[in-house]
Amino acid sequence: MQSESDVLIVGGGLVGASLACALGQAGLRVAVVEAFPFRVNQQPNYDERSIALAQGSQRIFSAMGLWDSLSDQVCPIHTIHVSDRGHFGFTRLQREQEGVAALGYVASARVLGNTLIAKLNQLAAVELLAPAQLLDFSVTADAVTAQLEADGRVLQHRTRLLVAADGVQSAVREKLAIATHQRDYGQTAIIANVTPGLPHRNVAYERFTDSGPLALLPMQENRCALVWTVHSEQADEIMTLEDSAFLARVQQRFGWRLGRFSKAGERHAYPLQLLRAEQSVHERLALIGNAVHTLHPIAGQGFNLGLRDVAALSEVVIDARRAGDDIGAPAVLARYADWRRADQRRVATFTDSLVRIFSQPFPPLAWARDAGMLALDLCPPAKRWFGRLTMGRAGRLPRLARGVEL
Repeated sequence: MQSESDVLIVGGGLVGASLACALGQAGLRVAVVEAFPFRVNQQPNYDERSIALAQGSQRIFSAMGLWDSLSDQVCPIHTIHVSDRGHFGFTRLQREQEGVAALGYVASARVLGNTLIAKLNQLAAVELLAPAQLLDFSVTADAVTAQLEADGRVLQHRTRLLVAADGVQSAVREKLAIATHQRDYGQTAIIANVTPGLPHRNVAYERFTDSGPLALLPMQENRCALVWTVHSEQADEIMTLEDSAFLARVQQRFGWRLGRFSKAGERHAYPLQLLRAEQSVHERLALIGNAVHTLHPIAGQGFNLGLRDVAALSEVVIDARRAGDDIGAPAVLARYADWRRADQRRVATFTDSLVRIFSQPFPPLAWARDAGMLALDLCPPAKRWFGRLTMGRAGRLPRLARGVEL
């Protein structure tokens, strides 16, 4: 069997599905290959995974016509409180100072996934192939020919542009031998939802400790999403603790600003690394999301950076099509790569530097970083720069990231 599209997206996670929505709404023929079935899950549960959406990501979803379906199901962040455990340094970002309704939002992956799937199912130009996988592909001057397996059948699929949205272990990237720079942080993120004893009041906390940052993000129903970074050799022991002992350990690391933690949900552990691909484009290929950059979860920048990849790539592709150009041409893909390079480098450097700086126990360095945090809190221009970076509003922004439709 044979099929054809303008764009073939390998990977139907949140980033890949977002790109399919943006392109499909503009009328491009899009095919999405995903290993797992696209299913709408209507059952909320205590343990559902959460994602921090920067204020710039809210603009992207709004410009795509998705925010009305999301707004009642997310928890706004009004204040971000950053502190250094056992030291005097702290800084705060507040929505009033930034002139925005919220600094960001916390959404469940279930809600985001349901919203994207519902939209994709409404778009006649989008074909969802799931469960399916990419077996192989070859590139010629004017097209990519891919061999896909779906429902036990092998399909020949011809497309003008192949997009790798298949994550940190990207098979597409590896097939093309695109080199990567990787750094193992020697840390593991312990993820769980917890219930504090006091109202969270829409405050997101980032507390630096000697084993790594501990973040608590506000959720609906007065839950908090916990992202606790520990040394990797500690992870197995923490994962096997009884809930009461686990909460006591979290309490000891975080403190009592939210009262006594009373409930802990299911825990998950993820080893942490920094990965950056040397190229974000290849012949008739573009990489987005974790396929091109995987970050430390500090400051919650990973998904938001991937969503800005979506905004930029969809803009250059749609503009090329409207101009009558080949959407997979080298000049078109170069515009995407050049545009995204500065933002990807800036955010990767920012998160990696925070990990390095706050992992150092050397007292003079600890004093200097805490003094810097206080100075940031007292310096409005510096705080505005920091706020724009964390909210995804730094640098040249795509139309979607400015809240403008494509």
